[in-house]
Amino acid sequence: MLNAAAGRRIVDLFRFRRPRLHNRKEFSMKVPRLCFSVFVLALVASSMAQAQATRTWVSGVGDDVNPCSRTAPCKTFAGAISKTAAGGEIDALDPAGFGAVTIVKAITLDGGGGLVSSILVNGTNGVTVQAGPNDVVTLRNLSITGVGLGINGVRFNSGRALHIEHCSISSFTNHGIDVELSGGGQVFVQDTVSQDNAGSGLNALSTGTPVQVTVDNSRFDNNSVGVSALDFSWFAIRNSQAAGNSQVGFLAQANGGTAVMSIANSTAGNNAIGVQAGGGSAASSVRLAGVAVFLNLTGLRTATNGSIASFGNNYNSGSGTPSASIAQQ
Repeated sequence: MLNAAAGRRIVDLFRFRRPRLHNRKEFSMKVPRLCFSVFVLALVASSMAQAQATRTWVSGVGDDVNPCSRTAPCKTFAGAISKTAAGGEIDALDPAGFGAVTIVKAITLDGGGGLVSSILVNGTNGVTVQAGPNDVVTLRNLSITGVGLGINGVRFNSGRALHIEHCSISSFTNHGIDVELSGGGQVFVQDTVSQDNAGSGLNALSTGTPVQVTVDNSRFDNNSVGVSALDFSWFAIRNSQAAGNSQVGFLAQANGGTAVMSIANSTAGNNAIGVQAGGGSAASSVRLAGVAVFLNLTGLRTATNGSIASFGNNYNSGSGTPSASIAQQ
């Protein structure tokens, strides 16, 4: 027989254990739910990773809800870029306009042979590059047009390097190609035309660390300035032309950091000024080798803090009396 005190101890023990048994039951129910949630999250993450292909496609008859595959292409570059992995490529399947795009990662946009794809914009930039410090972006076989209302054809704000190959850029209210970096970088322009822009065909500047710009076999025609090397910019130009620009064909003019422009085997013709160095508060220099300067109102001009150096194999014809002191190299 149990006395009253022993009975109370048994009852108390039972009451103490019941909540623990109850908690164990709740825990056993929560564990499968937690595992299921983790599984779902892993499945979603895996699906998102699979959705970003290394090569995607756009078409004039595509749809941005598509996976951007070759058989189910997207309609715009902006729609395709979110479905393309970093370092991947977006290709155009047919002639069409694929809209303005902002690029925030390493990627290639290829319009196909013969400039079959276009970016037609109004009141905005055609292509804006805001990539990471190690990202390389390539624009190839594109026609970028501002119809007199777009701001910049290509604006490069950040990234390790930008390649512009076989492109046509025209009719923007500011610059055809505008490079404005805060910590240097590299730009390569090849087989490209930048024309009919209210600003420069190609404009470049940086802060602190120079931006290095290489131009080959390209034309900068009928802009205000053909090519502008501004603060902390170093240009190497060969086999290229700046013609019919209302102010200057090739200009090096810095205010915050040295501008250097080296030009070889190129032409500056039918501009107000063919080649100018200086005009700002910082040192600006131009070096010429095998450059033909002809039919400009002024062929060669040096302004404040500017210098032009010649390797003795250049031509200045039909451009009036040069207002420049040319140093021989």
